[in-house]
Amino acid sequence: MPGKLAALSSLDLSPRAAAIGLGVVAMVCAGIIFTGSRAERLSAFVSGGINQQLAAAGLQLRRVHIQGASTEANRAIQQVLSLRQGEPITAVDLDMVRQQVEAVGWVEKARVVRLLPDTLVIAVTEHDRLAVWQSGGRNAVIDSQGRVIEGADAALYPELPLVVGEGAHLQATDVIRSLSERPDLMRRVEAIVRVDGRRWDLRLRDGSLIMLPEANVDAALIQLEALDQRQGLLGRGFERVDLRLPEAVVVRPRGTGRG
Repeated sequence: MPGKLAALSSLDLSPRAAAIGLGVVAMVCAGIIFTGSRAERLSAFVSGGINQQLAAAGLQLRRVHIQGASTEANRAIQQVLSLRQGEPITAVDLDMVRQQVEAVGWVEKARVVRLLPDTLVIAVTEHDRLAVWQSGGRNAVIDSQGRVIEGADAALYPELPLVVGEGAHLQATDVIRSLSERPDLMRRVEAIVRVDGRRWDLRLRDGSLIMLPEANVDAALIQLEALDQRQGLLGRGFERVDLRLPEAVVVRPRGTGRG
């Protein structure tokens, strides 16, 4: 579809529309020749009269196709568009339409193409959904840049990882990438918690806690994988695994108290 849109953008005309357009251009040229008017005095005719003539000849907005948008984003985009069916399609301000669409929280960028005689194509690229961020009693969907996607209902994305804590949205991409490379561990993670703005704890669905270091998270997860391969750690359950010091990994089994 991107290739097709590029072709539409460069052509922007059907044979019928091209014939109509040439006829109107000829009409404008005749007006200049016979009236001797300056080009600037014809600006009102060019911007208004030509559009009305083209609309009367069939170049009216009849269809708007929104491509690449989710159901939620599609609804939001339709609400912000200020287009009227039947208006001259040549008078539609494509840049204004693009700005309206990009103002929708879901949308990262948009491209608007006029397909004569009667169609606008709006191609949308949405923000990716990285995680649900929980902070201050509020849940929000964030993208891989840590930006909150306004209008996204976090309750509709139970499959996304949950990151918790002040500032966690700005640092989540790397740790989620590392966990995604380890699907067995990722499936067990209930929440990824930011601690003191410096490092992460992994809270597992069975109540276990994995304490990650401030740096070299991948190396710590490799250590965890080695422990799991030797001892079946993840399947057995534990109270806590402390990976903050690579030379002194501490595993606390369940039922041994806290310390």
